[in-house]
Amino acid sequence: MKNIIVKTFITFLILNISVAQTSDNPWSFSVGANITNIIDKDIQFEIGFGGPAISFTRYLGFGFSLGAQYSLGVSSINDVNLDYTSFDGIIKFNLGKNKFIPYLFSGYGLTNFSDNDNDKGQFPSMESSRTILGGLGFDISVSEKLKFNFSSSYRSNNESGTYNHLQHVLGLRYNFGVGDRDKDGVSDKKDQCPDLPGLKEFNGCPDSDSDGLPDNKDQCPEEAGPENTKGCPDNDKDGIPNNKDKCPDDIGLLENDGCPDSDDDGIIDIEDKCPNEFGEIESEGCPLIDKDNDGVLDDDDLCPDVYGSKNNNGCPETNITVENEIVQTLNSFGENINFMAESYDIIGKKTINTLFEIKNILNENLKINLYIEGYSSSDGSDNYNLMLSQKRAESVKSYLVKLGVAENRLEVIGYGELNPIGDNDNPMGRSMNRRVQFKLKK
Repeated sequence: MKNIIVKTFITFLILNISVAQTSDNPWSFSVGANITNIIDKDIQFEIGFGGPAISFTRYLGFGFSLGAQYSLGVSSINDVNLDYTSFDGIIKFNLGKNKFIPYLFSGYGLTNFSDNDNDKGQFPSMESSRTILGGLGFDISVSEKLKFNFSSSYRSNNESGTYNHLQHVLGLRYNFGVGDRDKDGVSDKKDQCPDLPGLKEFNGCPDSDSDGLPDNKDQCPEEAGPENTKGCPDNDKDGIPNNKDKCPDDIGLLENDGCPDSDDDGIIDIEDKCPNEFGEIESEGCPLIDKDNDGVLDDDDLCPDVYGSKNNNGCPETNITVENEIVQTLNSFGENINFMAESYDIIGKKTINTLFEIKNILNENLKINLYIEGYSSSDGSDNYNLMLSQKRAESVKSYLVKLGVAENRLEVIGYGELNPIGDNDNPMGRSMNRRVQFKLKK
């Protein structure tokens, strides 16, 4: 029988490993060898060695486990060989969670010392006695899954045929329970990424970009970046990740979306036409310039070198008298604008030079807006002459617009053969009537 016990024990030692019994691995199976020592001065007793001692326990929580233990052994009492058997319900309390885990335990069960030649005394039998026990033990981690176990208990038997004794057990423990779906060595209960193989230091989550931040906390899991930008790259090291930085290669401020403002004018450099000069928003970051100090910025001042009025776009104001004088001047020039019979084409050097002078006068007096009145001689029908006079006025307007006069300052009217200034009965008079005149537009 001793050989059987020894072989059984060795087999369990080879086949079983252990992990810490916790809520992750609530079930525990242990196997070991047991030693018994009877405490009775009147009995000649040889320390009994045997095995196995087999136990199952279930972790309950808060360090407590509940289980059962079955032990076999051989003892010699007064030169008589006896078989030792016990079966106990136990409750255990762990005192630690590290590699060395001490614990306390107590229990209640049945114990039997029986003559191995007497089949009637073999366990379980009516001769078994009730036993109260208490003791202590410890587990020592050899590796993540392997623990050596040692326990020692005092077992009290007050019934006849049995003895108070000590039992010591040395063995291995195997704990099991929660699975590991992704096979990364982190139980599903503790694995924050149970379906993705990961690292223990990140509670089972991967770190795809190896930046020290697990993917479940990394806003850019495929790009390495520092922790202060939540794992996203930050090329310019300004604390603003590239994906939120309008200027990823230039150090900038958060309020400027990561862009610099070199002149501190509130306009970021990439939108500032004068990035090194303090400017205003209305001038796109450039300084405001008003050379003539008339309150109209040079960019908007049509007369930037002459003090003028805001109402006249920075040019000097004109009054009615002056305006009328200007119109008279224009009309005197108009005498040099002539047309061929039945034509509205602008031709001749004198006519073109006259239109240039009129353009200059108008651009120096921006408040003056004009009617351009077209006329014809009496040749042709009334309708034809009216159409021809209209086209002559339009030709003059088009040419002035082409020279740079604003179109909205000019309006054309055709009067046909009305208001002649020459005699239509002779060629010279008809030539004088083929003309345009200017009138102030209020």
